[in-house]
Amino acid sequence: MINNKVKVGYVAIIGLPNAGKSTLMNALLGQKLAITNQKPQTTRKRILGILSEENYQVIFLDTPGILNPSYLLQEKMIEDVELSVRDADVFVIIIDVSDEKEIKKALMNDFLKEIYENKNHPKLLVLNKVDLLNQDKVNDLIGKFEEMRKFNSVIPISASLDFNIQRVLSEIIDHLPEGEKFYPDDIIAEADERFFVSEIIREKILELYEDEIPYSCEVLIVEFKERENAKDFIGAEIFVEKETQKPIIIGNQGRAIKKLGEKSRAAIEKFLQREVYLELRVKVRDKWRSNERMLKSFGYGRGKDKK
Repeated sequence: MINNKVKVGYVAIIGLPNAGKSTLMNALLGQKLAITNQKPQTTRKRILGILSEENYQVIFLDTPGILNPSYLLQEKMIEDVELSVRDADVFVIIIDVSDEKEIKKALMNDFLKEIYENKNHPKLLVLNKVDLLNQDKVNDLIGKFEEMRKFNSVIPISASLDFNIQRVLSEIIDHLPEGEKFYPDDIIAEADERFFVSEIIREKILELYEDEIPYSCEVLIVEFKERENAKDFIGAEIFVEKETQKPIIIGNQGRAIKKLGEKSRAAIEKFLQREVYLELRVKVRDKWRSNERMLKSFGYGRGKDKK
């Protein structure tokens, strides 16, 4: 009788905003799946990335950063984190150790404390951005976290430089339970192309616009047509919260939205591996971040589901 069992399970990557969760998942997958940016709260929804080999299948859950929600959208983001915690077989907790304040916040955060105290699941503590510290400081931090006796391993990494990523992956696999694969080997993500295209456009908004503008924006793909004898057509709507934000997105004589379209289209074509025609429109939806119906239409609120 053939034994189809391999190492398989869900791995939740958890941390404070801007700790490097998405960069870590991309490094572990060996390709860019989650959008990244220096601005906090880049990730709004949990993103499921799947790494399959002959002897294992790891389902990574990249989660929004843990924060104290101040409006409904952030509450939905925390629900996604909670869902990932419920689903996880292994926790990967990531801390930005280049900033003493971030280390203290991570140690004091109530949500993370509950995970530290979780006795039922393996926990790997990943110390990110060690390339910005000297080796003595890194060794000191490793020793302090190991003394807590809360983690199966404490691993120094630099997600952006791909340092020690293979060690993280190896230890994850060691701690996964045995079972049958949940997904075919050629599936790398659960979300469809529309989701990733909308995320790429939002990533470019984060890159090109300052202050509150990126946080007031949501992107919805309203048309996605594959055409045989022409470029694929993608129609996207960018929603903002205030009338005053719309001209900022568009820019003087449409220059800003033209630049956004050019950068988005190039990134989308790289992701899809085919040419596209991208059309962007800007709409105003007053206080959409606190509107239950609007948030649901944008795909938020899955955190109440059960595995």
